[in-house]
Amino acid sequence: MANITQQKKRILISERQRQRNLRYRSTIKTLFRRLDETVAAGGDDVADRARELEHLIDRAAAEGVIHKNNAARKKRRVARLAAAKPAA
Repeated sequence: MANITQQKKRILISERQRQRNLRYRSTIKTLFRRLDETVAAGGDDVADRARELEHLIDRAAAEGVIHKNNAARKKRRVARLAAAKPAA
C-alpha cells in the first residue's frame, strides 16, 4: 500500500477509471450481442439498436476507454450488421 497521499488518491482514481472502462466495454459487447440476435430474428428495431450502440461507442472513444480506430472498426461492424438481411 502506498504511503504518499497523492499516490493513495491516484490509486482511487485508477480504480474508478478501471470500473468505468469495464462498464463501457461490457455494455458494448452486450449491445453487439443483442443487435446480432435482433438481426437474426428479423426484428424491426434494428436501426434503433444500431444507433444506440454507435452512440455508446462514440462516447467510449471520446472518454478514452477505447482507441478511435477501435471505435471506427466497431461502428463499421454495427453498420454491416444493421444492413444485413435476416439469415432465416
